Amino acid sequence: MSDIGRRLRQIRNARGKSLAVVAGLAGISPSYLSRLESGHRALDRRSLIMALARALDVAPTEITNVALALPGEAEEDRSLGAVRLALFAAAMHAWRGRVCGVDELTDRAEHLLEQQRQCDYALVGARLPDLIDDLHTTLAAGRDQREVLRLLVITHVQGTQAWLGDIGASQDLGWQASTLAADAAQRLGEPAYLAVSGFGTAFGLIGAGGFDLAERVLHDTHPGTAGNTELQMAGMLTLTRSLVAAAKGEQGERAAALDHADDLARHAGEGNALWFGFGPSNVGVWRMTVALEAGEHAEAVRIASTVDPNALPSPTRKSAYWREYGRALARMPNRRDEAVLMLRRAERISPARVHRHPFMHSVLSELLARARDDAIGRELRGLAYRAGLLS
Repeated sequence: MSDIGRRLRQIRNARGKSLAVVAGLAGISPSYLSRLESGHRALDRRSLIMALARALDVAPTEITNVALALPGEAEEDRSLGAVRLALFAAAMHAWRGRVCGVDELTDRAEHLLEQQRQCDYALVGARLPDLIDDLHTTLAAGRDQREVLRLLVITHVQGTQAWLGDIGASQDLGWQASTLAADAAQRLGEPAYLAVSGFGTAFGLIGAGGFDLAERVLHDTHPGTAGNTELQMAGMLTLTRSLVAAAKGEQGERAAALDHADDLARHAGEGNALWFGFGPSNVGVWRMTVALEAGEHAEAVRIASTVDPNALPSPTRKSAYWREYGRALARMPNRRDEAVLMLRRAERISPARVHRHPFMHSVLSELLARARDDAIGRELRGLAYRAGLLS
């Protein structure tokens, strides 16, 4: 039984609700709910998690709070406490860093964001606390305010929030980072950076199941298309709208948003404005993720065959491609071996983006329920062990 499945059954029993009652409230069959609880089906859709949370009268995090590696078990975890304190200090206006020149801060931020793209989470975590402290201290001192505000927005969304998400840290910490980015963006007032903070805010809300709130943020954020940077940001917000639409079961809106993103990507070309890597190849990976959110696993597999992973702009995107491909194959009949191989490719690029992803424990548990004593079974059990599922 998976951690999520076990927790789901424990909550249902504690609530005194039968399989039939909870399944009916969630809009699924009792047999499907039973398979979710036993780990024979992966609970890997936001919309289904939300439906089950509503049926059980609990927060979604009560269901999805899978056990992660304890601090110190992975190198990147060692920095989590220092990053947390840096965020707290920034929120309290308790400046404790150095006043730095903008050229130094720019170099440090760009190097950190490049390492985030390269999935070097230990290095990012080690350097984040001082950079957060120094950015906020320099801003408070009145030095190069507009340049520092831009660095704060991009560092907190593409650095702090992204890093926290990739290592499986608390969503509340990620929300603090997105809030600091939003404050800086509002002070700056530039459309492209308001779009960056809007993306971060929307993702924080999606993670908490606040789809309507995320939709409102995306609707109210307008970077325009005056330049290529704005065009790429419009594309990223459009992709995020497609994910929200999939989570809400709005098929027409989902298709329209993805088609619009395709059009924007054709005009923008392969790019990396504000470290988002928006372009035609990245849209393909998002299409896979959105299809998975809608429960269309065969469609996600079909899309994967149209994407050239070598064209993806960074290791983060490549690991996402192989992970999503593996997630899709895991739900297809007789594709277990391929699923495990795809997930192993993702793990080799970025272990954290497989071990710490909120849906992967459930997917791995489903695969383990069908594991055989062969070479692929050994690969799978090794992956599950490294993800903390097996002792």
